[in-house]
Amino acid sequence: MKKKFMAVVAAVTAAITMFAGCGSSGSASSEDSVLKVGTDATFQPFEYQENGEYKGFDIELVQALANKMGYSKVEFVNTEFKGLIPGLMSKKFDMVASAVYITDERKQQIDFSDTYYPGGLSIMVPADNTTITKGSDLAGKNVVVQTGTKSVQWLKDNVPEAKVIEVESNNEMFLQVSSGKADAAVTGKPAAKSYAKTDPKVKVIDQTLTTEEYGFGFRKEDSALREKVNQALKDAKADGTYDKILAKYF
Repeated sequence: MKKKFMAVVAAVTAAITMFAGCGSSGSASSEDSVLKVGTDATFQPFEYQENGEYKGFDIELVQALANKMGYSKVEFVNTEFKGLIPGLMSKKFDMVASAVYITDERKQQIDFSDTYYPGGLSIMVPADNTTITKGSDLAGKNVVVQTGTKSVQWLKDNVPEAKVIEVESNNEMFLQVSSGKADAAVTGKPAAKSYAKTDPKVKVIDQTLTTEEYGFGFRKEDSALREKVNQALKDAKADGTYDKILAKYF
């Protein structure tokens, strides 16, 4: 009888432990919690890979914010830019950090954090080009852009006469200009300037085509996570963490 009683107690204890574990597995404050982040790691200085490691402004900022929120680890999921929002919606990751401009069109699908960096579209051309100095000069030219970015829509709306070439990665886009296969590229100015520092065959036009703001992306139902990120971002700006990371990359 005593053995039977002890067996029942052991079974009940095991069940309680199991359910308690299930209840805490999704908590951001648990020691073994992981934040999964979608990124297209081809866009220096925001996100890129070096010797198999993720680096960049977005990468380090997200890691700092995750630490402030109590996550023990950040797992980056490298994804082509055009697949970031679909990947987020299908729950392949918890948020997107990939130099994504906050736009009304994207807001129809996802929510954004507070802005974390100002940006804008710019034009990159071969270093010896003297005929392209502003947006209207792209008419009739071969202009390369990355699929899924705001550059595609900007050209359709503002320079419909441009011959648009869409490619999958930023590296491919930059190389098209460097090799002379394309007359120009339209892309984010911070990344364009960063690449131009490493390649003397290209230059970036001073005039910025648009004024934009970068934000982290979230599923609309994940407002709690978005608010935690916003608070962590405020804390990072207040305690100097943000400025330290900013100075490293810009």
